[in-house]
Amino acid sequence: MKVLENSSKHNTPKKQKTFQHYLPAGDRCYSCIHCRANLAAHADLISKSFQGSQGKAYLFNAVVNVGCGPAEERVLLTGLHAVADIYCEICKTTLGWKYEHAFESSQKYKEGKFIIELAHMVKDNGWDEQNDS
Repeated sequence: MKVLENSSKHNTPKKQKTFQHYLPAGDRCYSCIHCRANLAAHADLISKSFQGSQGKAYLFNAVVNVGCGPAEERVLLTGLHAVADIYCEICKTTLGWKYEHAFESSQKYKEGKFIIELAHMVKDNGWDEQNDS
């Protein structure tokens, strides 16, 4: 992935490389099904009981290699939320969304958390050796 930055010498864009984040080897994680970039550690999984636009989705406390679009208000199954679409920084596939703001007090726990749809992720690293939970 490349980030363009203005060069002070000739006022032309300068290419700058952004590095992919890798989760610790051997730790169970979830990766992008399209490019296999690590997305989230299993330890950051909060819930498997969410619904995305393309089926089941998981709620995570933290993610890596993910970009975030602008926030917008959407009416979801649990009410009105301000959410921002998230995408894989490597292949640019939309993965789910980030909860920026919950308008109902019972939904405040979701703020700052991330939804990734199962259709866009795969289990990686160490799932064979450990109990699948």
